Amino acid sequence: MATAQASQQEALAPETFVSGAREHVRTKKRDEKIVRWITAACASVSILTTAGIIGVLARETFLFFKLVSPVEFLTGTKWSPTFAEPHFGVLPLVCGTMLITVGAAIFAVPLGILAAVYLSEYAKPGLRRVLKPILEVLAGIPTVVYGFFALFVVTPWLRSWIPGVEVFNALSGAIVVGVMILPLVSSLCEDALSAVPRSLREGGYAVGATKFEVTRKITVPAALSGIMAAIVLAISRAVGETMAVTLAAGQTPTLTADPRKSIETITAYIVQISHGDTPDGSTAFRTIFALGATLFIMTMALNFIARKLVLRLRQVYA
Repeated sequence: MATAQASQQEALAPETFVSGAREHVRTKKRDEKIVRWITAACASVSILTTAGIIGVLARETFLFFKLVSPVEFLTGTKWSPTFAEPHFGVLPLVCGTMLITVGAAIFAVPLGILAAVYLSEYAKPGLRRVLKPILEVLAGIPTVVYGFFALFVVTPWLRSWIPGVEVFNALSGAIVVGVMILPLVSSLCEDALSAVPRSLREGGYAVGATKFEVTRKITVPAALSGIMAAIVLAISRAVGETMAVTLAAGQTPTLTADPRKSIETITAYIVQISHGDTPDGSTAFRTIFALGATLFIMTMALNFIARKLVLRLRQVYA
């Protein structure tokens, strides 16, 4: 009797094992499907958010251009939408934005790249672990603090050295925005330089090159795609800066290339109108959407240029 039961159990054992294996496979497939749907939903959040932003900007911008000529908006040299006799020329705001952006890039890009080269090629590991976090602390300071620093420290210093500098000026705004994006440039460039294979450096040293020659002719060219991406990303950050520029550069839409003058950027004007003094639905209120669309196109163009440069300059090492 016992022998018969044992034989029956041995006969059922393979079937039980196969049934359990099938159930395990079905459970794994179900879990994988759930994970796939969750990750797809998370990934779609950014896409849906971007689509929603584009939809709102497009709708309101279309309503704005039904009242204001696109030619006047793109070519006009006066910006005063809230005056009794309104003008809707966006060039003064674009000019102010470019003054801040170019000035910040001139200040931050050379310093950021040199700092990255030092951290990557010259600094000892222990010193690098200390200096890099200290440099990145600048990125955590609130932008309004930078604005007050520009207004009460940078501007008085500039006025003592440079004649004709106004209380609110583009130069002061460009300097503090340059300080703000400096950690972004240095950190990303340092990561790009550190990613260059050690074998390339050792090959340069093997033929008698100095550290400076290896850095200039091997390491930096090899990391050029990452460096360019860091620069364009930092410039995009400077284009969208608001509070520091509002406090430092002022709110005077002036079409000028003189950084000593008070100017107004696109973001500063959006902040000014968003305070609630302008009636909702008015032409002046809809200017914020037209300017938002302009800023969106500018940043998208920068990202497109960055992608093209990265793909063109990218080098892959085995």
